[in-house]
Amino acid sequence: MKKDRIFLSFLLTLLCTGTLFLWISSSRAVQAVHEDLAGHILRFHVLANSDSEEDQALKLSVKAAVLDYLEASLPEDADLASTKAFLTSHEAELKKIAEDVIASAGFDYSVSFSLEPWYFPTKSYGDLTFPCGTYDAFRIVIGDGEGKNWWCVLYPYLCFVDAACGIVPEDSKEELQTLLDEDTYEALLPDGEKSGQPASETRPRIRFRLAEWLAELL
Repeated sequence: MKKDRIFLSFLLTLLCTGTLFLWISSSRAVQAVHEDLAGHILRFHVLANSDSEEDQALKLSVKAAVLDYLEASLPEDADLASTKAFLTSHEAELKKIAEDVIASAGFDYSVSFSLEPWYFPTKSYGDLTFPCGTYDAFRIVIGDGEGKNWWCVLYPYLCFVDAACGIVPEDSKEELQTLLDEDTYEALLPDGEKSGQPASETRPRIRFRLAEWLAELL
């Protein structure tokens, strides 16, 4: 009986040590990807007033109108700093665009804009998976902002060219690749995409969420 308890204690110690080692390794890898990525991108975040069908449709209409304006007005050679500066200096125009969309839909919701660091959980966008962490974000909050959100990467411009199929522009992905370390960029991709083997779109998400889960557990 005593030997059984000793053996069980040994197994529990081994399990805890292995879990701790896995957490440290996963956390370091995810942190390295996040730090490199966060220093080079700007996320775009739109929150609906609620999860009602009308409010969710309104969110998408506001998103589309704002993106249309930015796509037409942002200088093509804008880098991260100049993109942020443009958003700050054109806040009044952007707010009016959103307010006009809201009013034309028959609502009187308020709308607020901010450019600030914000925490995001692990999220997949097209065939790219972004690890959890704090990223600079251009945020639009409609009304109470209690509904499901919509997001994309505003710089470099990774917003879908085909929302129905979830297609991220290839030239924007190439620009992102030039900004990041090779290991960082490949960590965002489905396994096998670089090697030409069949890709598994879930594996980057699983790796990043494993680090989140272990961090919460420990």
